[in-house]
Order: sequence, then C-alpha cells, then structure tokens
Amino acid sequence: MISRLRGRSVGLTDDGLVLEVGGVGLRLHATPSAVRKAADADEAVLETHLHVRDDALQLFGFATTGERELFEQLLSVSGVGPRVALAIVSAYSPVELTSAISREDAALLVSIPGIGKKLAQRVVLELKERIGAADLAPAAGAVHGEHVMARDALVGLGFTVAQAEQRLKSVDDGLPVEDRVKEALQKA
Repeated sequence: MISRLRGRSVGLTDDGLVLEVGGVGLRLHATPSAVRKAADADEAVLETHLHVRDDALQLFGFATTGERELFEQLLSVSGVGPRVALAIVSAYSPVELTSAISREDAALLVSIPGIGKKLAQRVVLELKERIGAADLAPAAGAVHGEHVMARDALVGLGFTVAQAEQRLKSVDDGLPVEDRVKEALQKA
C-alpha cells in the first residue's frame, strides 16, 4: 500500500491535486490542508491512502498522519465510503472531529455537507469506543460539555453549527459558557 509520497505539486484538480513523484504525475483526492501544504512547498511530503476498487485505484492525500488515520477509521463505518470520509476529514481538524465523536456530538458532523443525521449518529456510535477517551486529556470532558453548551447557544441565536464552531475557535476555552458566547458574538 502507498502510505506516503514526496514530490511537488504540478496542478490542481476539482477535489485535490497532481503530485509529480519521480517524473510521474499522480492524481490525489486531497484535503484542503494537503493541497495548501503541497502548494506552499517546492517539495511536499503527503500522507496517502490507496483505495482499491474493482474498477479503479484511487489515491487520497492528507497533510498529517492524524488526518489519514481518522480517514481510515471512518472507512470502517458502514455507509461511509472514501468520498464521504474525505468530506468529513476536510471539514474539521482531526482533534475537533475526535473530540466531537468522543462527546457524542453528532450535530458537528451533520453540519458537514452531505452528512445526514442518521449517518452522523452511526459514525458516532461505531467510532466512539475506538476513539474514546484515550485521545483526549482527562479533564477534557467538562471543557467539551461547556463548548457544546456555548455552541448550542450560538445556534439558538441563529448561527449554523459550522459558523458557531468557527467563532468559538478563537475564544478562550477557560471562560465560562456565558462569556464564551459573548466573546463569540463580538467576533466579526
């Protein structure tokens, strides 16, 4: 299996890039962070996953090992193919996604285009034990609960889940829920 490539970006596609490796141009379906990483460097190292189907071999490119590992875990969920897994990994960072799965926050997954409520719940159900608390700090439970409360408050005020998450990224996690919401509302 091909798990890493070193080369230079020679072109962009609708869903990724073409990476020249040893004189051969390889088309990768890639996350936005992998495309940025390859575009910003003369030579980039991308983590990859080779997906084998009866009618095609598809290469998927990732900026980090964490992205690739999460992608591969998502492929083990029934109903999740490589395109859906790539959409999920492309929408949020691996830390944000593993945190959401660990705290059973299907709403974050539903905010991703093409992911419905049932599929999001299935992802959470099938992956929460595998991802679990091992990937999170011991005291993270309370912080994540407060994060969800702040996000839900913003959603109640008319923001989408994605917009609320984006605003909360720049807010101090140590603040009480009310202060998080106030600070997020002040962000433009």
